[in-house]
Amino acid sequence: MTTADPAPPSAPAAAPAAAPTGDPSSAGPLRTLFCIGVTQDFFAADDDRRAAVAAAIPPAFDRLGARFGVTVLGTLDDDQLMVGATTAWPWTSYVLADVPDLDTVAAVCGIVRDTPVGDGRLWRYLRIEARVGRPLFFATA
Repeated sequence: MTTADPAPPSAPAAAPAAAPTGDPSSAGPLRTLFCIGVTQDFFAADDDRRAAVAAAIPPAFDRLGARFGVTVLGTLDDDQLMVGATTAWPWTSYVLADVPDLDTVAAVCGIVRDTPVGDGRLWRYLRIEARVGRPLFFATA
């Protein structure tokens, strides 16, 4: 009776990459998703006011890097498939960015609060909310 040679020891399996842990602000910029919606006041406004609002938005959000140190990673506008006021998820548009700190996240949200449109402010016509996290540890390019 013969005995089979024992199987050679297998190489240890590579450990799966661990998910990042800890405070997201400790690893560098904050990955931030700015969610922007249009309010019912925009849709109730006359054509001239809607045009004024539309004209105020690009300069309000222009040069985020130079003004705030924000790196815009991508944008998405859902205005062709979403019609009407945005009261919550899903939002009308999104800006994904790396932001230096929470004060800067608040400052970018403050654009909507501070930008004048006619006799009011942009916040009458837009909503903004920021989600802050860290880069996802999978789904790379």
